Amino acid sequence: MEEFVTLTYNGSEIKLPVVIGTEGEKAIDITNLRSETGFITLDPGYANTGSCTSAITFMDGEKGILRYRGIPVEQLAENATFKETAYLLIHGRLPNRDELTQFSIMLNDNSLVHTDMKAFYQNFPRASHPMGILSSMVNAMRSFYPILENESEKEEITLTMTRLLAKVRTMAAMSYKISRGHELVLPRPDLTYCENFLNMMFETPVKPYEINRAAVNALRVFWILHADHEQNCSTSAVRVVGSARVNLYAAISSGISALWGPLHGGANQAVIEMLTEIQEDGGNFNKYIEKAKDKKDPFRMMGFGHRVYKTYDPRAKIMKKMCDELLESMNIKDPLLDIAKELEEVATKDPYFVDHNLYPNIDFYSGIVLRAIGIPTNMFTVMFAIGRLPGWIAQWKESMDDPKWKICRPRQVYTGNTAFDFVPIHARR
Repeated sequence: MEEFVTLTYNGSEIKLPVVIGTEGEKAIDITNLRSETGFITLDPGYANTGSCTSAITFMDGEKGILRYRGIPVEQLAENATFKETAYLLIHGRLPNRDELTQFSIMLNDNSLVHTDMKAFYQNFPRASHPMGILSSMVNAMRSFYPILENESEKEEITLTMTRLLAKVRTMAAMSYKISRGHELVLPRPDLTYCENFLNMMFETPVKPYEINRAAVNALRVFWILHADHEQNCSTSAVRVVGSARVNLYAAISSGISALWGPLHGGANQAVIEMLTEIQEDGGNFNKYIEKAKDKKDPFRMMGFGHRVYKTYDPRAKIMKKMCDELLESMNIKDPLLDIAKELEEVATKDPYFVDHNLYPNIDFYSGIVLRAIGIPTNMFTVMFAIGRLPGWIAQWKESMDDPKWKICRPRQVYTGNTAFDFVPIHARR
C-alpha cells in the first residue's frame, strides 16, 4: 500500500508520496511539489536531500554500517581483492573465476599509457599539485582514446571503464616518476593490481623493488575501504556532470577535482600535516585538543568526526588495525603514530568530543599507512582517487541507466535586488 505525507499551507493540502528503501530508509518524493504548489525546498549542503535512488552502497551513520552491494566492507577488506571489489561495484555482483580472469586480462592489456601523454606531464610547472595534473590528464584521455565506431555502446562503455581503472593507476605512478626525474617503469603482466602500482612507483634501475606483502595488503585494504561512499561530494559531482551526458572521462575528471579539497579527499594529507605540526611543537597534543575545543580558535582537529557517521567510522577500525600490523611487520617506529594514538585515546574519552560525535575517521590512520608504504604526502589524495575510481564509475553507470534520468538543475531562493531601471553612467554616484 502506497504511503503519503500531507503538506498543508493556507488551507490547501497536497499529498507527497513516501519512498522506502530496502534498508528502511524513508524519503518524501517532492517531484511535483513546485508544479502543484509553487514551492521549492531549501536545504543548504543537501544534508537532507536525496538526489537519487541507488543500489550500490548502503551507509548507516548512526550504527556505523557500510556495505557495497549488500556485502559488509569488513568482509571485503578481509577477503576480496581490489579487482573483485571494483567488479562488484560496477557490475552489481562478485565475478566468477572466468569473469575475474577476463577482467584481469583487460586491465593488463589496457594498462599502458599513450606515449604522447608523457610530454603533457613534463610541461606542467614543477609546483603543480598531482591532483590538478591527474584531473587534467583524465579529461585529456578522451582525445587520446576517442569513441570506437565499430563497437556497440555497451562494449564502448566497458572498454572506457576498463581503460580508466587500468591507466589511472599507471598515470599516477608516471607522474611521481617524472616529478623525480626518474625513468618510467612499465606495468608487468605477472604482478597483481596493487603489486604493479608499488613496482611502478619504487622500482629503479639501480635498486629493484622487492614486493613487500604487508605493503601490498595495506594498499589493497586502503583502496577497498575508499572504493565508494554513497553520495559524497566527489560522487555527487560525477553524477551532476554526468547528467549532462558528457563522456565518462570528463565526469571522472570532475570527481577528481572535487576530491582535491582539504575537507574531502585531502583530509588524509591534512592529518599528517597536523600531526607533524604537533610533533614540531614538542608533541604537546593536549594543547591542540584544547585549541580544537575553543570556538574562537580557527584550529580544527583533522581526522575526527564525519558528516554522516555519528559513531566510530567502520573503515577507521579496519584502517587502525592495518596501520598497527603494517608498522609492526615493517619494524617502523613512527613518532606521528604515537601522537595519533595519544590523540585518539584522549579525544575518545573527552566529553566534548563524545558529545559532538567527533570519533576518529578513516583519514586519521590512512595517511600514516600511506606514509609507511613510502607514498609522498602530496600523492595521498591521488591514492584516494585511485581507490574511489570504481565507485565513481559505478555511480556514473547507474545514473546513465536510470529510466528516470534528468539533467541536474537545482533551484534557488533569490535574495538579491528587486527590479530597478538602468542608470546611465553620468548619473551614477
